[in-house]
Amino acid sequence: MLSLYMATIISEPSRTFSEFLLLPNLTGKDCIPDNISLKTPLVKNKRGENSALTLSIPLSSAIMQSVSNHTLAIALARCGGLSFVYQSQPIADQAEMVRKVKNFKAGFVASNSNLKPESNLLDVKELLGRTGHSTMPITQDGSANGKLLGVLTSRDYRLKDMDLGTPVSQIMTPFESLVYAEEGISLREANDLIWEHKLNSLPVIDRSRKLRYLVFRQDYDEHRENPDESIDAEKRLMVGAGVNTRDYRERIPVLLEAGADILCIDSSDGFSDWQRDLLAWVRDEYGEEIRIGAGNVVDGEGFRFLAECGADFVKVGVGGGSICITREQKGIGRGQASAVIDVARARDEYFESTGEYVPICSDGGIVLDYHILLALAMGADFVMMGRYFSRFDESPGKILRIQGNYVQEYWAEGSERARNWQRYYVGGEEALTFEEGVDIYVPYAGKLKDNVNLTLSKIKSAMCNCGVTSIADLQSKARLTVVSSTTIREGGAHDVISKEKDLPPGT
Repeated sequence: MLSLYMATIISEPSRTFSEFLLLPNLTGKDCIPDNISLKTPLVKNKRGENSALTLSIPLSSAIMQSVSNHTLAIALARCGGLSFVYQSQPIADQAEMVRKVKNFKAGFVASNSNLKPESNLLDVKELLGRTGHSTMPITQDGSANGKLLGVLTSRDYRLKDMDLGTPVSQIMTPFESLVYAEEGISLREANDLIWEHKLNSLPVIDRSRKLRYLVFRQDYDEHRENPDESIDAEKRLMVGAGVNTRDYRERIPVLLEAGADILCIDSSDGFSDWQRDLLAWVRDEYGEEIRIGAGNVVDGEGFRFLAECGADFVKVGVGGGSICITREQKGIGRGQASAVIDVARARDEYFESTGEYVPICSDGGIVLDYHILLALAMGADFVMMGRYFSRFDESPGKILRIQGNYVQEYWAEGSERARNWQRYYVGGEEALTFEEGVDIYVPYAGKLKDNVNLTLSKIKSAMCNCGVTSIADLQSKARLTVVSSTTIREGGAHDVISKEKDLPPGT
């Protein structure tokens, strides 16, 4: 006799990305890498409207201690992606990381190295040591937006040869001798002035002569090399920040004050009352002004729950990360491919019924570069990766040499090292008593930009084979096939003798 209280069983296998391949479509003459657009929505939008925040490339970095600090956030934003600075640290420290990204010079920059006219060379020395910035606007009140009276640069003084009590008003270049621009000037026009007058920097003021921005020669050169930068309306790099369901009332206001462009709830289980409470609090406090993603979920029911709670995007994936052992420890999760397909279907149904498009982020399960393309073809708008980014110079992990190989530290948020128990909060006061992640090494891979460019070139080439030039086209036209274990073996080098491994010594 069958029990009336039987668990729901999904008979379809839970599949991973490695179990799929893309079939080629007709490659038209317009399907060349230069024509490929990887632009993708980051937050929800109404039918017929554009997303308020977009990414030039569909890549984001995981909310992890070993991945997303300010140095990686800067490097990824410069390539067109986005990092979510990890929340498993004191609120002030996380906010400072956000601040460092927002203050990074990219085009028009708000000055954070300012002095009053009565300041002296001792103040200059202290400010130079604290910020490293040798260009110092002199404003009436010493603020970033005070009335501009002059500019002090390293050409105006020699600390070792001058009296440190000398007021900066005596040695600065006064306003009357400055080349400056007025607010509203374009970046190209500003840089034309820089080149014409052989300047290192150009102050930008408003009609009241109050300082608004500085434009630097070096920034323009770097910007030309990074045309897809993720920047906000003030030309500052964009950055996200993780939050948790415990201290969000204290953490979120500080992160927003620091300049975070978007938040994301960092949790292994997004299908919970705690995320509903957090999202409700955000909407009550800030309305729709604040952008916040939620997750993680693995099916359509979880997606609809978070979409109806007001999430701006939904993160998909439980247990698929390379150093996550949630499935092993608790038997909770789903193959990443199956999860993305199911959630994408629910996302499309939700859009049809409500007219609101809520982007989804595939988080975890990506081993090879082409898995990113598969995630996008299956419906993800962008992906989040940890192991991938942990291998680069800009990530926080130490680079070590072990047995002749260079490796980099990488540890999970659920590991004893990270002790990020808030991410695995399931109610009550008791702390987590077991690990859901491990502490390991990954092969060191060098600079982020070089690796991201290589990954994107593979993705663009494969999109050409699929006969598409955008992610939206890929999602509507891609054809996927399930593969067997034999097919997977056939896909790599096989039935040959490797020059490096298979020949005996001395051959």
